[in-house]
Amino acid sequence: MYQNRAHMHNSITIGILLLCIGGQFGRAQETETKDIGTETVTVTKAYTPTVSDAFKIKSPPNLNDSIVLQKKKIDYSIFSVPVASTFTPSKGAASRVEKTPPPVLFNSYASAGGGNPANIMANFYTSHKIDRESGYTIGLDHNSSRGDIDGVELDNIFSNTRLDASFKKRDRDLDWGADIGVQHQLYNWYGLPEDFDSSGLAIDERQNYYMAEIGAHINVDDAVFQRADIQYRRFWDAVKTGENRAILNTRLEFPLNEESLSIKAKVDYVSGDFENAGLNNASNDQGIKYSNLQMGISPGLIMLRDDLSLNLGVSIVFGTDLENNDSDIYIYPAVTASYRLLDETVIAYGGIEGELKQNSYYDFVDGNPFISPTLRIEPTDTQYDAYIGLKGQLLPNLSYNIKGSYTAENRSPLFKLNPRNDFRNDEKGYYYGNSFEVFYDDIKTIGIFGELNVDVNRNFTLGVNAEVYSYDTETDNPAWNRPDIQGSLFMDYQIGEKWFAGVNLFYVGEREDFSSVVIQNVPPASFPAIQITLDSFFDANAHVGHRLNDQFSIFAKVANIANNNYQRWANYPVQGFQVLGGATYKFDF
Repeated sequence: MYQNRAHMHNSITIGILLLCIGGQFGRAQETETKDIGTETVTVTKAYTPTVSDAFKIKSPPNLNDSIVLQKKKIDYSIFSVPVASTFTPSKGAASRVEKTPPPVLFNSYASAGGGNPANIMANFYTSHKIDRESGYTIGLDHNSSRGDIDGVELDNIFSNTRLDASFKKRDRDLDWGADIGVQHQLYNWYGLPEDFDSSGLAIDERQNYYMAEIGAHINVDDAVFQRADIQYRRFWDAVKTGENRAILNTRLEFPLNEESLSIKAKVDYVSGDFENAGLNNASNDQGIKYSNLQMGISPGLIMLRDDLSLNLGVSIVFGTDLENNDSDIYIYPAVTASYRLLDETVIAYGGIEGELKQNSYYDFVDGNPFISPTLRIEPTDTQYDAYIGLKGQLLPNLSYNIKGSYTAENRSPLFKLNPRNDFRNDEKGYYYGNSFEVFYDDIKTIGIFGELNVDVNRNFTLGVNAEVYSYDTETDNPAWNRPDIQGSLFMDYQIGEKWFAGVNLFYVGEREDFSSVVIQNVPPASFPAIQITLDSFFDANAHVGHRLNDQFSIFAKVANIANNNYQRWANYPVQGFQVLGGATYKFDF
């Protein structure tokens, strides 16, 4: 018992000593921790951990502690309290976009107007559907004037009336149609030379032109035979001149993998009879006949790529002068290409082409209505027309086109004043230096063309273009009546819903012409002659109109605003300032 007590006493004593020593050690350690001082540690290599340095504890540790805190389970519940509300949501409604009503369309319109000097215009057009696949159109156009040009002795009235009708039908894989047209034109050879004395002469200066034509066409979808068209035209005048012309065109296309082979064929026939001889003759003892036939074929390989379009072809034409039994074969290049350099911004294009152009009396009258019915009709051999240019869209509403060209033509037609012939014993109104002949020359032409078109919006458009030419003739003569420079500007403006207006300006540079006098028993090369320089001219025209409603509108037009009596052709001044007003009515017919 004693021993046990002694042993317990010793144990308590040892425990107290250990606690005292432990407390001293803890206080000493705490003191040292508070004042450990500072040291400079130099890191010789920065630690850059990588994924491979990381490791994952694959098994959780086992807790053998007898005391483990357990989470107390908590139960959640919602204490719902009803709340009284007087809010009643309204039904949703979709917002509506205000639609612009579609324009009212009519299938017919009629327009008429008048002004000084006794100018009259009339237009009529109608288009009808027979059924879903077919329909027809009819159009009438008339312009006339009493003339009354200052300083002109002879009548200078003119009239131009044309009536056209067409029929078209669309089937599943093709469309076809036919058209007819008739035209009457009245002009006068009123351009007498300034030094000519017409007193005592009964000059019949009036000339009438008549035309009637008929044609048909067919277009086929997704077939080798693609299209064909045929046209026949009869043209004659008041001095017993008559001309016939017939034209047939066809086109075939064969697919060749990524390319295609195109074959065009053409037959063009023209013949006519001028009862009167040329004015270089002292008498009118024989007329002039002509008959020209052309048959041509133009094969071409068409290549289309992402940005490249290329046509490699050739044109072979057999041309014959049936009146003189003269024939020849002509071979022309037919190569065209275009390449997109910068999408739609810059497109480069070029080509070299040629043709045997069939000339006709009808085409010459269309170019100059004051020609005499005493012409030689010959085709023009355009050996080549080489050109290169750039076009595209500088802005979404601004387009441009620039082109340079070089052309070589044989028998190129030029309009030149006829010589004055006082020795003809038949009475005609074009003997007095007041009509034009066609003079053929071999010409090489360098041309530069530029054009800008601006579409500011749907209501405003503006366009301007200019052309500059340089001519080199085989005869060393000027290119008669061809200007070295010409240009034009047009503008159309829709002012609100009711008003519209437009302006058209054009400029033509100087031209050269040649005036001579026939002398009996003297060759034409020795006739007394003088070269004439026609001044350049500028013309401005404008129009304005107002729509009273969907069907009825009124308009006013002014022409030659500068009141410049310039001469488009030698000895032929034009009318001065002109004003014309009228109305247009749209309707269903």
